Amino acid sequence: MQMIIHIFGGNMKEMNGKEFKVKRIEKGIVIDHIRQGQSMKILKVLKIDEKHGTPVLVLMFVSSTAFGKKDIIKIEDIALKKKDISIISLLAPDATINVIRNYEVIEKYRVEPPGKIEGVIKCPNSGCITNAKEPVTAKFYVEKKDGIANEIELRCGYCENIVNGEEITKLLI
Repeated sequence: MQMIIHIFGGNMKEMNGKEFKVKRIEKGIVIDHIRQGQSMKILKVLKIDEKHGTPVLVLMFVSSTAFGKKDIIKIEDIALKKKDISIISLLAPDATINVIRNYEVIEKYRVEPPGKIEGVIKCPNSGCITNAKEPVTAKFYVEKKDGIANEIELRCGYCENIVNGEEITKLLI
């Protein structure tokens, strides 16, 4: 099994040539069930990088019975805002978030895309009023993609342009 591990900070130590032991965190979050390859995008939109100043562990391409492969992110000393959770739900609609306090999971929940999202995505339609010099914030309605479980598409609240898949990541503000 090939796995890529990115570490910002130092909460991992090598036990022997092949295994790593990950230290439990006192407080923070673990984002699990991220579709493979999406973890670095999530860190980018959460503005978490090596300058963040707190340990972050990213496991990529981990074996998963549900997805075949998945990513996992573990971040110490962070609490997510509602907007952060909305963004995570757009990039990883199957994700679960574990909230850790005193080394224990105190809350676990599956992300749920909101019905409407404002000021997070830029409309790709150059003719949309949100791209004019008017003081209008882009708003999108989140809709389930027909026939595909946990796949979403966003419909602009002004011009009704549809955005989905990788396009969502590219248009994040």
